[in-house]
Amino acid sequence: MPQPRRGLGKGLGALIPTGPPLPLPGEQDPAAAGSALRISGAYLEEIPVTAIDANPRQPRRAFDEDSLAELAASIETVGLLQPVVVRRSPDGRYELIMGERRWRACQLAEIDVIPAIVRETTDDELLRNALIENLHREQLNPLEEAAAYQQLLDDFSATHEELARRVGRSRPHISNTIRLLSLPPAVQKRVAAGVLSAGHARALLAIEDPVAQDDLARRIVAEGLSVRAVEEIVALGAHPAKKPRRPGAPTPVAPALKDLADRLSDVLETRVKVELGQRKGKIVVEFATLDDLERIVRSMSGGLGPSRRG
Repeated sequence: MPQPRRGLGKGLGALIPTGPPLPLPGEQDPAAAGSALRISGAYLEEIPVTAIDANPRQPRRAFDEDSLAELAASIETVGLLQPVVVRRSPDGRYELIMGERRWRACQLAEIDVIPAIVRETTDDELLRNALIENLHREQLNPLEEAAAYQQLLDDFSATHEELARRVGRSRPHISNTIRLLSLPPAVQKRVAAGVLSAGHARALLAIEDPVAQDDLARRIVAEGLSVRAVEEIVALGAHPAKKPRRPGAPTPVAPALKDLADRLSDVLETRVKVELGQRKGKIVVEFATLDDLERIVRSMSGGLGPSRRG
């Protein structure tokens, strides 16, 4: 009998007890109930994809097919890192609360069983706060951590500042960790398996070409390269699939320019590159999200000026 195809269900799924739901204190012997506490009336359970119904109150009706296909391909390679959130229906099925895009992508990937947070409480804030508190205590691999951060931002309207404060991390750490989710699925799989460290993965983010990222990731594993060595390879452009330098292209960064870039990176708490051509130069400032960009703009302007976002 073939085994059902499953998603990995890491991220927030690693932070809560697994189902079926466990008795609350007073419903059984206290010693046993002590280890059976639910987190804000929620628990993790693997549920058949076909047992979940879409939320009829979901305001979003259109889903980009290309984006869904890309997510489905990632799920086939890495698994589902962000479980959906559901609640039980009176007929014994489940109603989707959060994660319809992930649920649809799992159907495209022909995943039979999907990890889901089964929520019994009606208060989203209680569940969000419990998950944030547990994220502070649990030891997750970098990809699980990134998935948990992203799901808290997307599904529970948490902010970068709130996450940073509650889990005792800096805001740049939150943003840079989330960027790991933009790596190609094959590279993400190596990070999840512990073959590549978070430092290796962050160094690969400086390469724009996904093929080059994957090739260098293979080289890291094969040659046992250190993070420092990978950073030097990326800085020198000596990684696979790198286009040859065109005549008239910017010259390598001089020590003085590198020093200025490092100082700017410290001030803005993000990666900054300074390039000098024959007639003019440019400064490239990296950001992870629109919120991160707004933070950088406020830093540049001394905190002056209101946000223009609606």
